[in-house]
Amino acid sequence: MREVDVQVTGCFIGGEWMIMDKERLIEVKNPGDGSVLAFVPRGGKEEIDLAVKEAKKAFHSKEWKMFKPYNRGKLLYQIAEVIRENKDKLAKLETLDVGKPLAQSAVDVEIAARYFEYYAGVADKILGETIPVEPGIIDYTVREPIGIVGHIIPWNYPLQIAARSISVSIATGNAAVLKPAEDTPLTTLKLVELIEPLGLPKGILNVVTGYGNEAGAALSAHPDINHITFTGSVETGKRVMESAAKNIVPVTLELGGKSPNIVFADCNDEQALEWVLKSIVQNAGQTCSAGSRLVIEKTIKETFVAKLIDAMEKLTIGPGIENHDLGPVLSQKQYERIKSFIDLARQEGIRIATGGERELVEGCESGYFLQPTILDNVPAIHHLAQEEIFGPVLTVTTFETEEEAIEIANGTPYGLVAGVWSENIGRAHRVASMLQCGQVFINHYGSGGGIAQPFGGYKKSGFGREKGLEALRNYTQVKNVAVKFHE
Repeated sequence: MREVDVQVTGCFIGGEWMIMDKERLIEVKNPGDGSVLAFVPRGGKEEIDLAVKEAKKAFHSKEWKMFKPYNRGKLLYQIAEVIRENKDKLAKLETLDVGKPLAQSAVDVEIAARYFEYYAGVADKILGETIPVEPGIIDYTVREPIGIVGHIIPWNYPLQIAARSISVSIATGNAAVLKPAEDTPLTTLKLVELIEPLGLPKGILNVVTGYGNEAGAALSAHPDINHITFTGSVETGKRVMESAAKNIVPVTLELGGKSPNIVFADCNDEQALEWVLKSIVQNAGQTCSAGSRLVIEKTIKETFVAKLIDAMEKLTIGPGIENHDLGPVLSQKQYERIKSFIDLARQEGIRIATGGERELVEGCESGYFLQPTILDNVPAIHHLAQEEIFGPVLTVTTFETEEEAIEIANGTPYGLVAGVWSENIGRAHRVASMLQCGQVFINHYGSGGGIAQPFGGYKKSGFGREKGLEALRNYTQVKNVAVKFHE
């Protein structure tokens, strides 16, 4: 643990670090070279039960009830400050744990701090309404905390999403139990270690490490949880929803994506090229909102793809800690999954325009490095253009008319994000209005971490919204109060 400057002493439950069974531990590995970074507890039902019990006790305590909204805001500002004070340590740890380039991890750290700042400003501004009913009655609503919130954190952006989860939970007056991904729990644990001395009442924030089918399943099925937020695959999301439904517990699901960049002939091609590339190679394409489909007007396709190939082949590949353009994918399991899609392309005669092979990096022979890949001329209904690959693999499909572009863009089971590239702003707005997805970017793709922008999907990309003020709906419930008075 000295190598990454983090001290993990166990799960964080009720304000205490604990390991309930020292024989049940999980190896956390560096995807860049396969080395072991740490061991964390393999928590399960027992740890989850205790964490939820402590969260429930803290949530109903007088101490938390009397913790004023503006004091919650002050605390969140303090957390943002301490994140920035430790930005280099956190970025290094995120890179070693996830594999992404150091520069990308540094951005993640800043976004994490900004989540706490954003919701700090919201904490004392969660407002109700007055409703005109009839003379002699004052009717008003109050937004109250929903209670104990379970957060199941994905492995690809652990620090960002842990920060997003913790900040909005505290701002709205809830208690939280987090289950970070077993592959990448270290920055979540480090974040909690930084928060611990700042005065948050014990039990309001709890973290249990463990496998999804053990700790995650126990959390999503727990009868004392009042809301579940889950980010991950569609299949796991279904199981989370089924478990929560048995307890009549609401869920927010942020699931997969097969997001298109729709490129028209009248676009600014240099700008479009830059963002199409960034949106598929960021974090080695392991991003739910990755621009994994290039849907491009036929007349410019050959020229545009040739430039894209040239740009991809100039990217450097290597361990994230050396800040290359492209780091490794997470694990052997993830590598083999991505490779199976590339193998399918070969078997079915899909042209691999560039990439498609494992990249051997000197000194990191055990790392899972994959060349960025373009699959050219993929039919819109082909499996490769329909299913989430979750790696640095871009499919290319052409269109001839605006209507065809919209049909192709909407023609998958997913609906998370889309990019529209056109200098005709009327067309851009028209296309955006027809797209079946939760976010549309016009002439860019992503903006500043999107802290204030509601994020979530249509169709199998899930439901509910994280980020921005819209997220407050997930973490609060409305109480109506009607008072009759004598005139």
